[in-house]
Amino acid sequence: MDEARHDAIRQAALDYHEFPKPGKLEIRATKPLANGRDLSRAYSPGVAEACLEIKADPATASRYTARGNLVAVVTNGTAVLGLGNIGALASKPVMEGKAVLFKKFANIDCFDIELNEPDPVKLAEIVCALEPTFGAINLEDIKAPDCFIVEKLCREKMNIPVFHDDQHGTAIVVGAAATNALHVAGKAFDQIKIVSTGGGAAGIACLNMLLKLGVKRENVWLCDIHGLVHEGREIDMNPQKAAYAQASDKRTLDEVIEGADLFLGLSGPGVLKPEMVARMAPNPIIFALANPTPEILPDAVRAVAPGAIIATGRSDFPNQVNNVLCFPFIFRGALDVGATQINDAMQLACIEGIAALARATTSAEAAAAYQGEKLSFGPDYLIPKPFDPRLIGVVASAVAKAAMDTGVATRPIADLDAYRDKLNGSVFKSALIMRPVFEAARQAERRIIFAEGEDERVLRAANAMLEEMTDKPILIGRPEVIARRAERAGLSIRPDRDFEIVNPESDARYRDYWQSYHELMARQGVTPDLARAIMRTNSTAIGAIAVHRGDAESLICGTFGQYLWHLKYVTEVLGRCGLSAHGALSLMIMEDGPLFIADTQVNPVPTPEQIAQTVLGAVRHAKRFGVTPKVALCSHSNFGNLDTDSGRRMRAALEILDSETRSFLYEGEMSLDAALDPELRARMLPSSRLEKAANILVFAYSDAANAARNILRMKAGGLEVGPILMGMGNKAHIVTPSITARGLLNVSAIAGTPVAHYAHSS
Repeated sequence: MDEARHDAIRQAALDYHEFPKPGKLEIRATKPLANGRDLSRAYSPGVAEACLEIKADPATASRYTARGNLVAVVTNGTAVLGLGNIGALASKPVMEGKAVLFKKFANIDCFDIELNEPDPVKLAEIVCALEPTFGAINLEDIKAPDCFIVEKLCREKMNIPVFHDDQHGTAIVVGAAATNALHVAGKAFDQIKIVSTGGGAAGIACLNMLLKLGVKRENVWLCDIHGLVHEGREIDMNPQKAAYAQASDKRTLDEVIEGADLFLGLSGPGVLKPEMVARMAPNPIIFALANPTPEILPDAVRAVAPGAIIATGRSDFPNQVNNVLCFPFIFRGALDVGATQINDAMQLACIEGIAALARATTSAEAAAAYQGEKLSFGPDYLIPKPFDPRLIGVVASAVAKAAMDTGVATRPIADLDAYRDKLNGSVFKSALIMRPVFEAARQAERRIIFAEGEDERVLRAANAMLEEMTDKPILIGRPEVIARRAERAGLSIRPDRDFEIVNPESDARYRDYWQSYHELMARQGVTPDLARAIMRTNSTAIGAIAVHRGDAESLICGTFGQYLWHLKYVTEVLGRCGLSAHGALSLMIMEDGPLFIADTQVNPVPTPEQIAQTVLGAVRHAKRFGVTPKVALCSHSNFGNLDTDSGRRMRAALEILDSETRSFLYEGEMSLDAALDPELRARMLPSSRLEKAANILVFAYSDAANAARNILRMKAGGLEVGPILMGMGNKAHIVTPSITARGLLNVSAIAGTPVAHYAHSS
């Protein structure tokens, strides 16, 4: 790397830590503190009540304080990864970073604590004294063998989990990677020879874990800077190393590497030479985990062993062994059940969860975060990526179960499935609110046809449908293109085997389709030749005809192109027998709850009748999601104070709604702030029939509705479900180009709910 580029990267890293405010953490209040009443509850005298409850029952600390979700990251800075003994103060950026990872990946609050204490016994005493503050302790970057002493003493004296991540976090991820590497290689733990370099905390912990997974003690050969750890050696020995001493006259790595199945390196750059790799067993497994420079680079390994399976500690090579795959989620599970320790069973459950996740189909979210990488289980994909959002649900729930099974959980979870759903809901915002829709969709089997079947997002949604639902996907596209893109995306699904294909170039139904289209459109200027051309080139029209003919129950289209263009073909073909597009409804999932926005796409300037229809459709859908509807008819005017076009139309729509008895709350016309602020609305109209904040906002212009939708999505962190096309009997839904694979899966669940159930839910 040239000097200028190095300087630029260095400065960017420093700027990241300095601006817009120093460091990577801050503390924020979780309760309001806006007036004297709040102050009296937060501090004196109200705080005394919480104190007395905890004094009477210490277990209630997790109810009345943050302790149950609070972890301490503790270090003395004596063994900072890649930097060595830099001292406690200089290690603080690393510990802040660890705290950020806890929050990002598992929503665990964390204090970083850097201690100027080199003596391991005294350090352990300080950590033990912190027990009233924290729900768990993460020891970090403490040199060996001191780290063994600190952890042992803390575990003996403390009644909360104490976990040295450098040891056990590394060991867990190595265990998961080794599990899958052996799966790929067709070998078993009890059959392999392991040669390891590095007798530090991580290296010893990894070997201990591999023994728990079935490796035989006599098949482990440990080397350090002084050579083989052997019986009778006295230099640089400790009990942890001595446990792996071999009765052998061999003394060097070069001598013991012969026939090894697995090399485990946690030492330094260049330790393993290509000629050593050449003498290992066929298709060797190389875990070169030294950072930033591995014991050997992958290209050097493959030059002498093309079939090698390789992992490193670096993100720019496949199979990065990264502790972040483990520590946030093992702590999440341990905290949630009030575990008193993190035992072997919990660690093995963590390994099993991580390894199994890599063998499953990759998630769309992980694929989006790692564009350009092939995330398909095999030699180059042994463990999941850190940003795979499924990790928290799979791993934390497995850890929680293991804690309960082994009797170390003080707050057992009664319903593990619900707990897993809650965890998934923390990363998949739509998971919880979509649950009733998915459950309804699973009660029936509907055929859902996707117009843009070659789109990778569609392929991932189709794969997820096959895994999670009973609905059958039908994809419009060229089979060879779909197969190639599915393989590139790491998906196991293939055309015709797993789902039906409508191939515009050669489908046997082509003649029937173009004739059906011509019959429908003959008096709207569509000639037979034009009908033939459209049925070869227009996938939305093809999908609509498939639904019209009964080859599918619902169409999903719109992953590219303009909404109204798709709507034209949908309404021409399917807008019959009383069906017509009333409006498009977007469900925005916000931090404080769901919010429905309509009409975002269909009617640029809706009539009062269309507004009323939109309200009724939105109410039916809100109930479908288990939401009690509260509708606001939004306008610049507030309850007749302005004689504007939008106000007049909203007042007329209100009269239409008032003409019949309704089973839901609605009010209008009102400004957006009045819709969302009950106190403001009460000052304007004390007799308003609407209670609390509205959760369905119906606008007088589609421009306004679409702007609100996009602001909530782009700037307020809202997650959109939809748009949902209302009025078409669930026969078609038109999404927008920004939709994700998860979004398509959500829409497919909506499309997969039979109309009878849908009508019943209203």
